Amino acid sequence: MFVRTIRAAIFSLVGGGLLAFSGCASGQVAEPSTSLQTQDIAPATVAAPVAPPVAQPVVPPVAPPAAEVSGPAPQQSAAADVNAYHLDNGDEIKVTVYDEPDLSGTFELDGSGAFSMSLIGQVEARNLTARQLEREIERKLRDGFLRNPSVTVEVMTYRPFYILGEINRPGQYPYTNGLTVMNAIASAGDFTYRADKRRVFIKSVDQEHEREVSLTPSTPVRPGDTIRIKQRLF
Repeated sequence: MFVRTIRAAIFSLVGGGLLAFSGCASGQVAEPSTSLQTQDIAPATVAAPVAPPVAQPVVPPVAPPAAEVSGPAPQQSAAADVNAYHLDNGDEIKVTVYDEPDLSGTFELDGSGAFSMSLIGQVEARNLTARQLEREIERKLRDGFLRNPSVTVEVMTYRPFYILGEINRPGQYPYTNGLTVMNAIASAGDFTYRADKRRVFIKSVDQEHEREVSLTPSTPVRPGDTIRIKQRLF
């Protein structure tokens, strides 16, 4: 009985030691196991937040440059031509010299396109505009006569125009501002029954040859123009 008790105690001691040894062994292995598991398990990949697309400014389309229109320039009105009117023989002008009434007056350009003024004598006006003639008179007056002259030139009467051909009263007629071919024809007694009423021929003083133009209510006439009405074919 005593012997069995001793054996039981020995087995109990041995078993407890084995269990303690086993526990210690188990604890030592657990740490590397945990470490290995931590190394083996890759951390979850966290997706970086995606920035919203930046709105681009809306650029309006650029219109292409306008194409150049080929062909003859649009015909100017008679009034526009008079604004750049070049003086010549037969024109009557009014010259006003500021604060000099003795030098001012009305003058008619002679056959050479010139006229004569007090102090400065002969003044060539042919092919000059009214503004250019003002500067020319001022230049002459500054040359030993007036210190700071101020001159204005106004066209009082434009040189006449001429109309011939198939017209009832061909001849020379006074020009008026804004005159058209239809007005000129009416002044000359209208067409003859043989007249071509669709086309006319016009020669200006600054051109060598006459030009054919379509007859419209707004076809302009310039001072000194010669209008020719052609006979119709049928």
